[in-house]
Amino acid sequence: MSIKLSVVDQTPVHGSHSKKEAPFLSVELAKLCDELGFYRYWVAEHHDSVHFANPCPEILVAHLASVTKRIRVGSGGVMLSHYSPLKVAECFSLLSTLFPGRIDLGVGRAPGGSGLTSSALAYPHQADSGRHYVDQAQLLEGFIHDTLDNNHPYKKIHVLPEKGDIPELWMLGSSGGSAGLAGQLGYNIALARFIDPDNCHPDIFLQHEKAWQEAGHEMPAKRMLAIACICAETGQEAKLRAGTAVYRKFASQIGQREDFLTPEQVQDRYRRLSVSEQAMFDQIQASYTIGSVAQCQDEIESLARHFKTDEISTVTVTYSQAERLDSYRLLSNIIR
Repeated sequence: MSIKLSVVDQTPVHGSHSKKEAPFLSVELAKLCDELGFYRYWVAEHHDSVHFANPCPEILVAHLASVTKRIRVGSGGVMLSHYSPLKVAECFSLLSTLFPGRIDLGVGRAPGGSGLTSSALAYPHQADSGRHYVDQAQLLEGFIHDTLDNNHPYKKIHVLPEKGDIPELWMLGSSGGSAGLAGQLGYNIALARFIDPDNCHPDIFLQHEKAWQEAGHEMPAKRMLAIACICAETGQEAKLRAGTAVYRKFASQIGQREDFLTPEQVQDRYRRLSVSEQAMFDQIQASYTIGSVAQCQDEIESLARHFKTDEISTVTVTYSQAERLDSYRLLSNIIR
């Protein structure tokens, strides 16, 4: 089965480096993935996070596109509820002009941070909290594809630079709430299994496809499944390294917030958890793709068949940058 492997980079603050180095580590990984043959490289948006250090995907996208040669680069995604659709369209239209055929614009409904950061981002206005997301997504598509109705008050606005390349539009979701909207408006869909695996089902892609066809879009819809994945030389080593990411997600679900733990610290914490807490940890771990190259390949191909997609994007969070680089070097064997 021919599968395109891509990357969603959350710009983690590795325990092996300082927080200010995190964006540079994303640059290092993007260059490596470009050389290894990965198809896309998306960067996420987070605000006021102790774990993830990229609040400005459009800036990092510009830099990554300038230091790579072949790989598509984009946002995974811009948290649209915070921003003007016109400004987002202008930013990514300019990026597409500078790097034709290589820019993706992925948008999402989530805030990417706390209510306090949403309030600060909206100041001096009130935080939107996603109430106008549908209108924003529709307006953004209209600006990018020049499809606004002739009687729309913004129809006369020219998104600069005119006559340039345009970004590929994607909508992010984790449980299907945006599938119909994405299909109706002509956004490709990226399904984030790494966020909500329990509610991530193949039917979501079918909902998107149905809405896409009913809307009469000419081009075929694209779909991507994004998974949490840690690969190592052995399954045992991969499971050890994955502990850092698994514990972070477990801790967030019980209201804890602290820096990434080493794999050894996670093992120690796990032994001190209650039986019910260990079960919660184990359930999170079971939703990750963890193992050797052969083990990861088997699970990736199984997920691709189950979700009927030819593109899998991987989110890899480890304690050290070296472990993350190693994981992607090993995963590249799947696409060679």
